[in-house]
Amino acid sequence: MDKTLLSSLQRGNHRAMEEIYQIYWEDVFDTAFKKIRDEELAQDITQEIFISLWENRKTLQLSGSLGAYLHGAVKYKVINYFRSGTLKAQHHSALTILMDGQDTAAADDKVILKELHQELDAAIALMPEKMKQVFSMSRKQEKSIKEIASELGLSAQTVKNQISAGLKLLKKSLSYILLIAALIGLT
Repeated sequence: MDKTLLSSLQRGNHRAMEEIYQIYWEDVFDTAFKKIRDEELAQDITQEIFISLWENRKTLQLSGSLGAYLHGAVKYKVINYFRSGTLKAQHHSALTILMDGQDTAAADDKVILKELHQELDAAIALMPEKMKQVFSMSRKQEKSIKEIASELGLSAQTVKNQISAGLKLLKKSLSYILLIAALIGLT
């Protein structure tokens, strides 16, 4: 199965990339999280790995399985993160540019991004009320776990659990959107 997917990926097949993402994202994320113990950073590293896989698809030569390749990629991304310490800052500035509408993407990309934001908002709206509130305070208002816990009268662990559960729900229901958003402008 890996060989067929890899062959399709190398030909630029977006569906193959989506399938690879569906199959491997959770395992890649878990591996990254175990190494760095920071959920946001693990998400960033996971996204970087899949973006890199897409960018390098034409020249990719695997001697083993795709799973083994991705695990190796996690190892190197974590090492590079600790060397540079800039991965999170890069993602934050890119996200800020996108959110502020300062990107120079083509009109089509802007329409796609608008649609993706609408689908994301719709998925968030389907979350249980408390999870939606905690998630919104964390991601949209950029409040810390301590601030959210204090304002809502919850324990910090409950806030972490709500954020984590919200992210998992979004990833499962919108993983294809996350991949498309990551791939815009990379083809």
